[in-house]
Amino acid sequence: MLTEVGNTNRHDCRDLVRLFDQTFLKSHLTRLRGGALEPLYRPASDASSGEGAASDVHCIWFTRDYFASALHEVAHWCVAGHERRQREDYGYWYAPDGRTEAEQALFERVEVRPQALEWLFSRAAGWRFRPSADNLAANQGPSESFKQAIHAQVLRFCREGVSERVRAFLEALVSFYGTAANVEALLDERHFSWDEVA
Repeated sequence: MLTEVGNTNRHDCRDLVRLFDQTFLKSHLTRLRGGALEPLYRPASDASSGEGAASDVHCIWFTRDYFASALHEVAHWCVAGHERRQREDYGYWYAPDGRTEAEQALFERVEVRPQALEWLFSRAAGWRFRPSADNLAANQGPSESFKQAIHAQVLRFCREGVSERVRAFLEALVSFYGTAANVEALLDERHFSWDEVA
């Protein structure tokens, strides 16, 4: 059972897994999987790498059965370019919960685009988006500047368009959840109010 705000009978992570795999397994050899204690992106590998069992597909692991985690991890995958998708966790730095103020500021800078995409995916799935500071130990919510940056980036995506992978996943979500007539209708700036993240 899902445990996040927005839980409805319509929001089952198994649907996201199926939609993602139908959209990207053949074209990008990438699968979406839940049940992880922590999210992880693991690129395909061969047995000679010495890193355990061989895998012929890339795998995006999201936390447990959390719908928002699945959308967020897909967003990170959509941001990562081809070279980044050849590295575990895209080769990015990550400081765990309990970050310093400086680490938190860096986290917020690199999270703007993924969280803006997560907001698009959430809207397409009829799910409530909540910006995340991902720093519970510091008892810290997302800063105002971070929320403003996410909102500005969403509006930029609406005006300037999205990548091919983002569009493909949005099309799958819109079609399945019936949230808009098409992706163009979804990407209307009026659908992304500052009040939703303020």
